[in-house]
Amino acid sequence: MSRRLAREDCFKLIFEYEFLKEKNEISLFQCLEDENLNDEDKEFIKTEYDGLLQKNEEIESIITKYLKDYTLQRLFKVDIAILKIAIYEMLFSSENTPSGVVINEAVELAKKYSTDKSYSFVNGILASVYKGECDGKKAD
Repeated sequence: MSRRLAREDCFKLIFEYEFLKEKNEISLFQCLEDENLNDEDKEFIKTEYDGLLQKNEEIESIITKYLKDYTLQRLFKVDIAILKIAIYEMLFSSENTPSGVVINEAVELAKKYSTDKSYSFVNGILASVYKGECDGKKAD
């Protein structure tokens, strides 16, 4: 359960980044103070957050590649943050989380934080990314 909380904290950090366009060390520190997370999950947050920020442009172009009749600017920032976390974890993370689990976690975040239709949109984009980009990069 704590990995789910860690992923949710990472989502909040990336959502904030979508507005500030810079890393917020104070918010990161606050996330890492969560007593419900173990040291491994805290390291996960730091690693994923830093890695995601480094790969941000590449991830945005991957998202754009799979959008139909939309631009990145038209998407809800919540959905963008969810997609970024999932795509980073599927394609770039050193974690060995199966893509199906990553997609499911992203859908759950969309159900919790976004609109009623967002979870199916997020699922569709991530399924397309998985089919088009994963291509054996990570074992499921």
